[in-house]
Amino acid sequence: MKAVILAGGYAQRLKPLTNDKAKPLLEVAGKPVIDYVLKKVLEVRKKAEIDEVIISTNLKFEAQFKMWLKRKKIPINARIEVEKSTREEEKPGAVAAMAMITAKNTHVNYLIVAGDNIFTDSLQGIINFFKEKDATVLGVYDVKKREIAREASIVVLNSNGKVVRFVEKPKNPETTLVGTCIYILHKRSLPLLQKYVKLKNVGKDQPGRFIEWLYKHQPVYGYVLGGYWNDIGTIQTYKEVNNFFKKFLRKS
Repeated sequence: MKAVILAGGYAQRLKPLTNDKAKPLLEVAGKPVIDYVLKKVLEVRKKAEIDEVIISTNLKFEAQFKMWLKRKKIPINARIEVEKSTREEEKPGAVAAMAMITAKNTHVNYLIVAGDNIFTDSLQGIINFFKEKDATVLGVYDVKKREIAREASIVVLNSNGKVVRFVEKPKNPETTLVGTCIYILHKRSLPLLQKYVKLKNVGKDQPGRFIEWLYKHQPVYGYVLGGYWNDIGTIQTYKEVNNFFKKFLRKS
């Protein structure tokens, strides 16, 4: 298995904080967000048989991630994959970036985590669930409040954990389970990913759009994450995450 950390966005809603810094390199409780993601990935590397970590970014922030990576002591191979954009209008999108990376090795499974997803649960649970189902698995999280779910992608699961409905920003959410940008893409899904990015009039930036399409063509399962999860999309959520982790780290 290979792990991919998506870090190619320009974080328009976080400006001016992200004018000259990549969002995953913003600090939360004194550490870059990506440090938390990388730690979670490395915790499961042996049991998940992860042999490589790939950080997907763009030309604008390439040097920042190379500098960050140079300072890290990562016990397995780690590299930066760069897509050729320098601004929002040029970027291919996260789904297209996933397709470019996975096209190089289509015989393996991929753990994919967005560089702005920050969480406390171990990834071991979703790894075990993936092995049990032998299919693509999406990490889902219960946000508890429907007004929050209204701004996200809601996921309806059957009794076996299979995704039976996936709705982007519903007006009247039927559940408070939302999709996160934490996936394990089964190698059987990779040809469909390549097919998806060649389609016209489909979303190629938000990975959830691919899952919304994929579950109608192939079984996709949802694993409910415990603990705390958030994705840093706005200055408000960045403040919320920062405050949470300052308290969380003091207690742990």
